[in-house]
Amino acid sequence: MQLTEVTNAATAKEFIQTNVIICGKLPNYIRPLDKDVIEVFDKEKNKAFRFGEATRWILKDNDGQLIGRIAAFTNKKYRNKGDEIPVGGIGFFDCINDQNAADMLFDVAKHWLITKGMQAMDGPINFGERDRWWGLVTEGFQSPLYCMNYNPPYYKDLFETYGFKLFFNQVCFGVDPKKKFSPKTLQRHAEVAKDPGYRAEHMIGNDIVKYATDFTTVYNKAWAGHGGLKEMKKEQSILLFKKLKPVMDKKVLWFVYYKEEPIAIFINLPDLNQWFRYLNGQFGLIDKLKFLWYKNTVACTKFTGLVFGIVPEFQGKGVDSYLIVEAGKVVETLPYTEYEMQWIGDFNPKMINVAENFGDTFRTRQLTTFRYQFDRTRPYQRHPIL
Repeated sequence: MQLTEVTNAATAKEFIQTNVIICGKLPNYIRPLDKDVIEVFDKEKNKAFRFGEATRWILKDNDGQLIGRIAAFTNKKYRNKGDEIPVGGIGFFDCINDQNAADMLFDVAKHWLITKGMQAMDGPINFGERDRWWGLVTEGFQSPLYCMNYNPPYYKDLFETYGFKLFFNQVCFGVDPKKKFSPKTLQRHAEVAKDPGYRAEHMIGNDIVKYATDFTTVYNKAWAGHGGLKEMKKEQSILLFKKLKPVMDKKVLWFVYYKEEPIAIFINLPDLNQWFRYLNGQFGLIDKLKFLWYKNTVACTKFTGLVFGIVPEFQGKGVDSYLIVEAGKVVETLPYTEYEMQWIGDFNPKMINVAENFGDTFRTRQLTTFRYQFDRTRPYQRHPIL
């Protein structure tokens, strides 16, 4: 077997191709857009390079066939609650079902991270934000959401046999958008609705600045500081909304106000992979036209949750039920038959509880973040509960 560091366009292309070769035969596989992976390793486009560095390798067998890949990275900003040692990351791992091959990949990443002063490695994670390419699929192998990792079940054995241990599980929840709400949810909605100070609305018109500003207000109060999430600036939110505008469905972008102050957000998108699956990873000019054609002619039957949040002073008052029932009145008129939320770490039982009480939810899939400590005698502990 031969390991090669990615140092040029040819090996970068093989790095992308390895995922297609190993996972492409899985029945529910959807090829990621090449650009979304390439941009992770582009110093001009990934601001994580301001705080760290990254490298990649591909693995070939003795016949020159691609059989694996891995990336490793350091990031000064990457820190989990309770960390007492510097931790690096690995990601974009793919490998045939061969422990020796997997060990070669894990070893080269580990040794590189040791030279950078790291004392442990988490993986598979992203070199950047946690909203994409984070975690190994360990339960629920249906088609992935946009920018979600996807892998065969045997990857878990490759990680654990090498010595990785569970750091935290990432739980995804789903809801049947056509199912009637439970009497309990409807009752809680009715109690909130009695107060004329409450108002729920989906995004209307094109005032992106207004909605992005309201989003920022709620997001920072509800989420900033939890599980490694940073405070967002209004300018960041405006850029995010502008970026999402071409694929938005305004009828699934919801806000709740109390006396005209924003207090809750429920931000969703169509499942973009239902359209990207036709593009075979490409997103050039012709592919963008193809995407627009599919978007306008193929009904998307699933929408996905990006962010759900309620400001602390309104939590526990039934606002969650008020919001989902108001949104549900509109969603039931739309073509969606499935809904899935982004993952919540099991170290955050408060938000798990919110999700479990979010209408009639069920668990759709689980991803797992593993950790490997280089000092094998050091006591190990999972991510602490928030």
